[in-house]
Amino acid sequence: MTHRHPYPDADLQEVLSRNHTAAHLLTALARATPAHSPIWDHLHVALVDTRTLLDEVAGLRAERAADRRRRADLIAAMRATLAAHAEGERDPLFYVRDELHAQQRADARRTPGGAG
Repeated sequence: MTHRHPYPDADLQEVLSRNHTAAHLLTALARATPAHSPIWDHLHVALVDTRTLLDEVAGLRAERAADRRRRADLIAAMRATLAAHAEGERDPLFYVRDELHAQQRADARRTPGGAG
């Protein structure tokens, strides 16, 4: 069962495109009215900040997706363990241990200087 957030994520590429358009408009305004240079400079910095925030949001989304996948894999391992226990398997906890080890190996590969 998939649970969807009621508010869809913003399209980061679309936001970046609008930011790019705004930067071009700002450049044109700055050339047309150089007397307002401090205002244009302030707005330009804000647009650069937006691009930085977009990069951070993209990274956080990737982390969130990976966390959701790990959680789903752990839930699947727990369900397999419960089913194995109900069927009388000799080592029903194997599924949970196996998944935990798999996630630890994956974490070690992602960590700089990690084993693997």
